[in-house]
Amino acid sequence: MAPKKSKSDAQSIGAKLALVIKSGRVTLGYRSTLKALRTGKAKLIIISANTPPLRKSELEYYSMMSKTAVHHYTGTNIELGVACGKLFHCSTMAILDAGDSDILSDQQA
Repeated sequence: MAPKKSKSDAQSIGAKLALVIKSGRVTLGYRSTLKALRTGKAKLIIISANTPPLRKSELEYYSMMSKTAVHHYTGTNIELGVACGKLFHCSTMAILDAGDSDILSDQQA
């Protein structure tokens, strides 16, 4: 069985997302995430918990084909938007360059 994620794990992901938004390059949204996956520019895909199952499976399929890591964010799309510092909903996002954050190394482990 996989270990349960605690509240501190979610907070650390939120802090790392804020650092990525500040120092790295990201794309927010479903269409731009698919475009980044198809062109091979995406390093990590983050999918919120309430993304529709069809979209989620399509993103997972594209990420498998492009050998990109996927992280399932435990919060809703509203909480993912807030974690990114935006005032709108964000169901999916792609990290193109991590900047100063170590979010990519954490996902590999």
